[in-house]
Amino acid sequence: MKVAVPTEIKNNENRVAITPAGVHTLVEGGNTVVVQAGAGIGSSISDEEYREAGAEIIEDPAEVWQAGEMVLKVKEPIAEEYGHLREDLILFTYLHLAADEPLTTALREAGTTAIAYETVQPEGGGLPLLAPMSEIAGRLSTQVGAHTLLKANGGRGILLAGVPGVRRGRVTVIGAGVAGTNAARIAMGMGAEVEIIDINAQRLRHLDEIYGASLQTTVSNPYEIARALETSDLVIGSVLIPGKRAPKLVTDEMVQGMRRGSVLVDIAIDQGGCFENSKPTTHDDPTFPVHDSVYYCVANMPGAVPNTATKALTNAVMPYAARIARSGWREALVADPALARGLNVQAGKVTNENVAEAFGLEHITPAEAIDA
Repeated sequence: MKVAVPTEIKNNENRVAITPAGVHTLVEGGNTVVVQAGAGIGSSISDEEYREAGAEIIEDPAEVWQAGEMVLKVKEPIAEEYGHLREDLILFTYLHLAADEPLTTALREAGTTAIAYETVQPEGGGLPLLAPMSEIAGRLSTQVGAHTLLKANGGRGILLAGVPGVRRGRVTVIGAGVAGTNAARIAMGMGAEVEIIDINAQRLRHLDEIYGASLQTTVSNPYEIARALETSDLVIGSVLIPGKRAPKLVTDEMVQGMRRGSVLVDIAIDQGGCFENSKPTTHDDPTFPVHDSVYYCVANMPGAVPNTATKALTNAVMPYAARIARSGWREALVADPALARGLNVQAGKVTNENVAEAFGLEHITPAEAIDA
């Protein structure tokens, strides 16, 4: 199969979909790999490194897209890339379609076979292609939250670790999945007072066994969220329902009652955000005020640490990409039910129930798409 890797053009998206090691794996499997010139620069990977691994380098993005039977990306195509979509193309990337009706429409109209990293899901649960980016976003959320808390950045002027004789900063994490757990872990490491809130009591029991008195665990409901926010300096939202829009758990009224200069970081913004007032921001302009608080809602947080993120992403994606390249998308999805759950759109039909529900569309199952 011919595999193409274009340069990411989303604001400050410095990740790239493949490392030279990934190129080598695909080429060894008998595939042809085309990489756009300069695609890896943001991740400190040169064109020469890709060439040495066996890739062909092409300058023009349209030629790169056209060359690929399968296009590997990091982020979803943005409007100026919609023209590259076509019927005989396999697109394998993060899509987050439940929060992006224009892209859903573009993929349907083009007839593209679109497989989303974030909905690839094994039978026993877990999201293997989302997990490494969730780990990075979770760890990064505490860092950017602490930075935004600086008075010069509009925050309360709070040091999360405090100092002897002065109280520590208070961090509330909503959602105890991969991102939330990593956010809480870093916050505890920075010396903050940390509470994590989730609907899954069994998950909270597990975290309590690991972290003990260092972490306050609380079962989620509107009352407990509102109570926690009243005294929080930093709130991190990390709620995820695979393929669905994130539920709005933090209301405008709750934020109104927060301390002046408190900071809210919405990791769930890719799926629409879990705060009522959230709207996507960029690394160029990451924050905006809501009442007396500061929101950070960057939709591609791991793009800030591309050297780490690109390697982690390639490690996770490559076994699946190699399977598709070796067998074609139909055979690969038949052989791997986890990968089949990643199919979101095919031949104009939505194949993910949650995406269809978000926009009132009819849908077919991945199995029906494969049979068709």
